[in-house]
Amino acid sequence: MSVNLISRRGVLTSAAMGLAAAVLPNCVPLTSIALAEDDVEGYSCKGNIRQSVSKWCFGKVPLVELCQKCKKMGMVGIDLLGPNDWDTMLEQEMIVTMGSVPGADIHLGFNKIKNHDRLVEAYEKFIPLAAEKKVPNLICLSGNREGTSDDEGIENCVKGLSRIVPLAEKHKVTLCMELLNGNMHKDYHADRTWFGAAVARKLDSERFKLLYDIFHMQIMEGNVIDTIREYKDVIGHYHTAGVPGRSDLDDTQELQYVPIMKAIVATGFKGFVGHEFKPKNGLKSLRDAVVLCDV
Repeated sequence: MSVNLISRRGVLTSAAMGLAAAVLPNCVPLTSIALAEDDVEGYSCKGNIRQSVSKWCFGKVPLVELCQKCKKMGMVGIDLLGPNDWDTMLEQEMIVTMGSVPGADIHLGFNKIKNHDRLVEAYEKFIPLAAEKKVPNLICLSGNREGTSDDEGIENCVKGLSRIVPLAEKHKVTLCMELLNGNMHKDYHADRTWFGAAVARKLDSERFKLLYDIFHMQIMEGNVIDTIREYKDVIGHYHTAGVPGRSDLDDTQELQYVPIMKAIVATGFKGFVGHEFKPKNGLKSLRDAVVLCDV
């Protein structure tokens, strides 16, 4: 993952034990969730939602150790890992649920023709490697507007991505454009679902989808469940975090993650939901989020 992409991300969060137990009566009861990061209680997920976590949220935890903790919690993979970590994930029998591409940049993305050659070169190098290393998804970014209109930005994204989508189709790797909120990422172009959906529908490929970040789109649009239903055909990946604060999925924030997860399942979604929040209580927060979202 590029330095610029990493620098925009924070750390992660937790879900309240009482709330999880109340809304998920069929889940393993939260009787003794460990407070220490080195002693997280195991959990067996139902599997309707395949869950992962963004590595940056636990930057101080070594990757191998994080894999072991996540597997114990019933998670299937880690998000936002660059090529240097892909072999380690294979060794740990975990999925890189969203791979990052060196050279991909939030600010300098596919919405500008001048960026296309550089980006195409990077993706042509890493799409085949992703397939070889069993990485199913690679992130991509729109870039900042810098005065570019929405119509021009969409057309430019389509032109640039059209150069690499056939390679993604050949190798069965899905490119996912992340939707980000314009308050945190000033001038970012794909800051509304309709923008990314317009790109996806023009490309008309199963190997180009959207990374629908629930936290970011709650800030920009709200109406999360209706949006998920409307754009289910072009969403390939989800991220979670509490609003406000990008922290735990608990009762201090405004999103209701149980009905959101149920809506995702109802669309027939078979991809991954990656937790990407700043945890109040370390890995305990992550485990609480896993239980909460296990609908």
